[in-house]
Amino acid sequence: MSYAPILAEPKLNNTLSRNSESSGPSIKTASPRRRQNVLPPNGVDRQGAKSLSFIVHSHLSWDWVWQRPQQFISRLSGKHKVLFVETAAPDPELAAPMARFHVPEQFPNLTVLRLQFPAWRWGDGDYVDAERRRLVQEFLRGPAAGQFDHPVQWFYDPMAAPAFLGQLDERLVVYDCMDELSKFRGAPPEIVEREASLLQQADVVFTGGYKLFESKRRHNSNCHFYGCGVDSAHFGQARSAETVVPGLLAGLPRPVLGFFGVVDERMDYELLARLAAAQPDWSLAIIGPVLKVEAATLPKRPNLHWLGPQSYSDLPAFCKGFDVCLMPFASNESTEFINPTKTLEYMATGRPIVSSAVPDVVRNFGSVASIAESSDQFIALCRQAIANPNTSAVQRGLNMARENSWEAILARMEGHIADALLQKRSVHYVERRGV
Repeated sequence: MSYAPILAEPKLNNTLSRNSESSGPSIKTASPRRRQNVLPPNGVDRQGAKSLSFIVHSHLSWDWVWQRPQQFISRLSGKHKVLFVETAAPDPELAAPMARFHVPEQFPNLTVLRLQFPAWRWGDGDYVDAERRRLVQEFLRGPAAGQFDHPVQWFYDPMAAPAFLGQLDERLVVYDCMDELSKFRGAPPEIVEREASLLQQADVVFTGGYKLFESKRRHNSNCHFYGCGVDSAHFGQARSAETVVPGLLAGLPRPVLGFFGVVDERMDYELLARLAAAQPDWSLAIIGPVLKVEAATLPKRPNLHWLGPQSYSDLPAFCKGFDVCLMPFASNESTEFINPTKTLEYMATGRPIVSSAVPDVVRNFGSVASIAESSDQFIALCRQAIANPNTSAVQRGLNMARENSWEAILARMEGHIADALLQKRSVHYVERRGV
């Protein structure tokens, strides 16, 4: 069975995303009119070196929650041509596999290719692999002909590995492991074996968390830990006098303790309920789409507000209305390896942060976030953050955010890719010479 944890719900397309565009045409046949969506051929960069092209395989949709894949790949597309391949959840009304593509308005050097399968064939992993490969290869021969010759294949989705490894005449394979996906609710058992194969064949491996690095480096010697970055200018708008708090939040009684992100099995719902009950005069604001949990089961309290998904562009304005930023994660196997992107984003807003004791948060951000080992301690730390915010910790957070831009991290990652390319060329040269 293939793996696409994103629900194919239209309501998610324009929420918590950087931008939204309508889908491009289907690629069932090659029509001349579709050439308008084709990017110019591989060019030459400012240093005169031939540009690399990248084909990215992601388990997260481009127009969904703006996370590590979109942050890195959008910036990568500033210098390189990128094909971003995503697989939507299966459609029970679809008779045959289909693919559509579009070029996001803000990223003209990037093409999003969305694959979707009929629900009745979704359980057949061999079929899905073969059709994934066929659809992408058809796109590369048709609308994108000549655009992605000898690409670098960049994987976020281990389930896509059998369909594409060694199939696209790639010059290099990169695996950016952002989560331990096998631990997530609903993950197919095959993902363990497929990731093992990907780790074995990847030329470069990156991990988004240090604990992930400790796990994955045992299977690939060229493995590197690079946590998430932050767009400090964007989230720094929360500190601007000109930023207006959205009405959805502005009318809530203060203080407001807030969270933004995906609402799923990683959240500690009992903790939220206890926090709301302990301080009925506070407002708890939870922003984000609900995934893999039933909305009807979410705790209900008069001061606990589930505000749903909001635009990425509006998140700084919502954060301006937060008095404290929360990371109320549960302690379970799905949170064992996470390194939340939102931590640095919270820091850039200049708000105090209270978090559960997630291992990577403790290791990487313990000097800034207040860490709770229990529900009682979490509530106590929230009270302390409201009554007496730790301004020194907030300043450390602002400094840390400024030092960890997405651009700086991506530049270091690109250095490893360049090294791997050089090493591969050297090996090929020696093999040709017969040395």
